[in-house]
Amino acid sequence: MITAGIDIGSITAKAALVENGKILGAKVTFTGYNAEAAGRKVYEELLAASGLEASSVSKIVSTGYGRNSVKFADRTFTEIMAHAAGANFLKPDVRTIIDIGGQDSKAIALDEKGKVKNFVMNDKCAAGTGRFLEVMARALEVDLDEFGAMSLRSEAPSKISSLCTVFAESEVISLIARGEQRFDIIAGIHESIAARISAMIARVGLTEPVMITGGVARNAGVVAALEKKLGVKIAVLSYAQVNGAIGAAVLASSL
Repeated sequence: MITAGIDIGSITAKAALVENGKILGAKVTFTGYNAEAAGRKVYEELLAASGLEASSVSKIVSTGYGRNSVKFADRTFTEIMAHAAGANFLKPDVRTIIDIGGQDSKAIALDEKGKVKNFVMNDKCAAGTGRFLEVMARALEVDLDEFGAMSLRSEAPSKISSLCTVFAESEVISLIARGEQRFDIIAGIHESIAARISAMIARVGLTEPVMITGGVARNAGVVAALEKKLGVKIAVLSYAQVNGAIGAAVLASSL
């Protein structure tokens, strides 16, 4: 049985296809202003890339902040459930998930069966999210894709004391004016994110193995800062950005 998962995030829309415990494919596109259109687009593009017709898919589950906009889905699930299902599918021994998306971040604790034991979600403030990094990239006039590699060059990260996006941006502008190196400032930004995520992890409890999901997982600098702050190795899988969509497809197989 082929099932599909669609994860509508604030910045990107993701889709994944799963058949009998195997990932057939995954696709990512920008959400834009129309979440419904983005969901349909990413799903249709994935079907085309996989050489499948819509009739081949038995069930569809949507998740993410825009999950209710996917009118053709058979059911919706929260991001927490989808990320837990995706992580358990990709790495069954995982016990802690760090998910950093476009507009929120989550810390999720799983039991030995992959079920959610506890979670903390920051969706009231953009600090420590992909949107936060976008704002910082604009202030520094650096391509966001370069952030990870640049921060790893730093030996003396700048101190970013504010966790608020607006105030942190002002701090960054002040650091630029003082002549601090861009890679030191970026490393400081990553350390501030790690500090915020660490506080969330403390509330749910840290148990290894630890896995990071979401688009920010592609930023090696953030991952390195988190590993340093938490004192653990963090698994970064190739499907990290589409983990929620994979989890949704896995959940669809149980409908």
